[in-house]
Amino acid sequence: MTRALFAFFAGGLFGAGLLISGMTDTNKVQGWLDVFGDWDPTLAFVLGGAILPMAVAWIIAERRARPALGGDFPAKPEPRLGHNLVIGSVLFGAGWGLVGLCPGPAVASITWGGLGGIVFLLAMLAGMLAAPGVRTRIDRLAAA
Repeated sequence: MTRALFAFFAGGLFGAGLLISGMTDTNKVQGWLDVFGDWDPTLAFVLGGAILPMAVAWIIAERRARPALGGDFPAKPEPRLGHNLVIGSVLFGAGWGLVGLCPGPAVASITWGGLGGIVFLLAMLAGMLAAPGVRTRIDRLAAA
């Protein structure tokens, strides 16, 4: 119950941060990505606002044997650049650049995104469902 309460609080805080920062506004995000045009640098503050507390959390987590709310810490990611990371990053970046939303803001903006927002969210969910099968196929092709 405690974990669910903390998850609810953290999700609400995250969603409120997305709304207040403008991350659910596709024009704002596309302005951030338009570095050779009418660039809007204000989302750099959102990035900084995310990186600083996360850096503190990493330092605290490294000193702990187990998470405060139980369970285990996730395994450290593989530090090498593999084909899955590169392909996934390109697809994620292309979708973000074309639409101006990534998964968190897409869910947060579902209530006001209109039909386009719903279509994007459905397409994103379809991509998430298809990803394991596509990844298995790419892994097989890479191994051959």
